[in-house]
Amino acid sequence: MERAPADPVYSTRPLTGDTWNDFAKLVEENNGVWGGCWCMGFHPEGVGKGHTVAQNRDAKHAHVRRGTVHQILIYDGVTCVGWCQYGPPAELPGIKNPAAYNKELSELPDWRIGCIFTGKGHRRNGVARAAVAAVLAAVGESGGGLVEAYPEQAEGRELQRGSYFHTGPETLFEDFGFVRDRRIAKWRWVMRLRV
Repeated sequence: MERAPADPVYSTRPLTGDTWNDFAKLVEENNGVWGGCWCMGFHPEGVGKGHTVAQNRDAKHAHVRRGTVHQILIYDGVTCVGWCQYGPPAELPGIKNPAAYNKELSELPDWRIGCIFTGKGHRRNGVARAAVAAVLAAVGESGGGLVEAYPEQAEGRELQRGSYFHTGPETLFEDFGFVRDRRIAKWRWVMRLRV
């Protein structure tokens, strides 16, 4: 009888000055992530028009030096293979669809989960799952609270080849006990969990 390969065992570390080079290497190996955002889309500075790849990199590095970033890095051995960004709303105000988000807002969360990223060659191997688990553990160690995520619904739609959900798929968060709070775009939901 042939044995199934074991699930990968990952380790985690926060994004700090000590792990910056690991993070930067992963970003650079993946075209700056989504064309050069450097995981800045949820930060106050945002990305897009008027922001170069170099400016995004420098802004992210400045957040790391100031300690205004919460991000768990996932390692396969000594190689950083992914991450999950999280933080309080003041640290990550740049959610998509803000008008729809605010329309039925009843309570601001204590924590937001922003981007989830897995590097090329490591996708579909549990990196995102390990990242979300580590974030929820870190939130618990910080006193807990209401955690929000903004995943995309995959069920009921035909996905484009190579599509990537930068905020994760809805099913990933369901597996951790998150529940839908409200729709903020055709395929995007606010999901919540109290930790």
